[in-house]
Amino acid sequence: MRVTRRTALLGSAATLALTTALPAVAAPSRKLIGPFTLGIASGDPTPDGVVLWTRLAVSPLNEDGLGGMPDRVVPVHWEVAEDERFRRIARRGVAHARPEAAHTVHVEVGGLRAGREYWYRFRTGGEISPVGRTRTAPGPEVLRTELTMCFASCSKYEDGHFTAYRRLAEDHPDLVLHLGDYQYEYQGKAGDIRQVLGPETTTLAGYRQRHAQYKTDPDLQLAHATAPFLVVWDDHETENNWADEVPEQPDPHFLTRRAAAFQAYYENMPLRRGAKPNGIDLQLYRRIRWGGLVDFHMLDTRQYRDDQACGDGVRVDCAARLDPARTITGAAQERWLLDGLRGSRARWNVLGQQVFFAGLDYTAGPQKGFHMDSWGGYVASRNKIAAGLAQTRNGVVLTGDVHQHWAADIPVVFDEGSSRTAGVELVTTSITSGRDGSDKVNETTLAENPHVKFNSNRRGYVRTRFTADELRADFRTLPYVTKPDAPATTAASFVVRDREPGLHRA
Repeated sequence: MRVTRRTALLGSAATLALTTALPAVAAPSRKLIGPFTLGIASGDPTPDGVVLWTRLAVSPLNEDGLGGMPDRVVPVHWEVAEDERFRRIARRGVAHARPEAAHTVHVEVGGLRAGREYWYRFRTGGEISPVGRTRTAPGPEVLRTELTMCFASCSKYEDGHFTAYRRLAEDHPDLVLHLGDYQYEYQGKAGDIRQVLGPETTTLAGYRQRHAQYKTDPDLQLAHATAPFLVVWDDHETENNWADEVPEQPDPHFLTRRAAAFQAYYENMPLRRGAKPNGIDLQLYRRIRWGGLVDFHMLDTRQYRDDQACGDGVRVDCAARLDPARTITGAAQERWLLDGLRGSRARWNVLGQQVFFAGLDYTAGPQKGFHMDSWGGYVASRNKIAAGLAQTRNGVVLTGDVHQHWAADIPVVFDEGSSRTAGVELVTTSITSGRDGSDKVNETTLAENPHVKFNSNRRGYVRTRFTADELRADFRTLPYVTKPDAPATTAASFVVRDREPGLHRA
């Protein structure tokens, strides 16, 4: 299947053509016109299943965040098929979109075949959703397989167009990782490329409205309809640079805001019910296995971290960052991760996480400046995880946050030039954050950090291909995002070979 066909599946002609194959559904008392304005999605695949998601909204941008939906439960029929024309139905059922959950639907489908491609759709009140493609993970014994996975981060609506999501979809990935800053909380301002609605998001209604505005973007909808997503948040899904219960600026209402942000995030992502929030808590870190090829350890480096040392930015001579008690993961998540790395039998162990891990000295000359919001502000915590990666067969860290492409070898010990290599870090630039960027390379930072092999300041994403023998990473870039429909090209490619920690230019 090529992207032109996938794009067509999102069109009205395909939608109308497929309605006759669905079973009859009793119409609600008041017909819902166009309830699938926010698209569909799938996520967290296992060998026998996947999560299906949609959210009903007939007027998606309403200020109350409820999408113009009636205050009642709406039955939603769903189907999963082995073919895109839905002639071979694998599973079907009925879910209930409830007003207290903003009429979202999370269906945990089981009983599917491992390592298979499937198609899915929803229907309610005579209206049918777009069709999405998803796939299950291979069985645990499967090693000799291939995985094309793309990962992305930092999609700021007001900074430009989400063309990079469309280009990502055109690469036909089997899986997509989103590493945070899926949406931004800021109020719009004069000069924005696209206008966001409402004030800065602090309430449940505000977060729901903001998520809905993002979800109306056709390029983002296409990416979700193309492959299952594994998602984790960073800071902007709640507030810039928050750390556990500490906001960026003093705010007596921050925990109420955090609970609202968590609720809206769960409602709008294809997550399993184990991630359903309980007040200010949400279990987001988890492990997804792709056969015997890759173990994905998805981390949460916001909810359990100590407050940033010496402030949030780049600091020189900040002794507090060396405090052995400081943690970015929290003790429980750290034990879970290290135990998972030790017990993994996968060929590749991949950390999907938020902030720069390998270490960057941002200051020219003998002084060293490190960014306190990254793992550089939590040195002891970082070194424990790096030591764990060094013990695995092939350790890979995937990162977002910094709005630039980076590729680096990971020293086992931070800030020690002679340290051996624990694994590699691949950092994706933003989808739009920072607008177009430029072709200027950060020569100073490259000179100060010999373990760093590549930098680019354009927008885009990273495409990877995993096999039993090697990992290939293509850094995809767009020349502009302030206008729509930019092309994507590969700025650089790297290969990591089995049992050879370190990057090789392809």
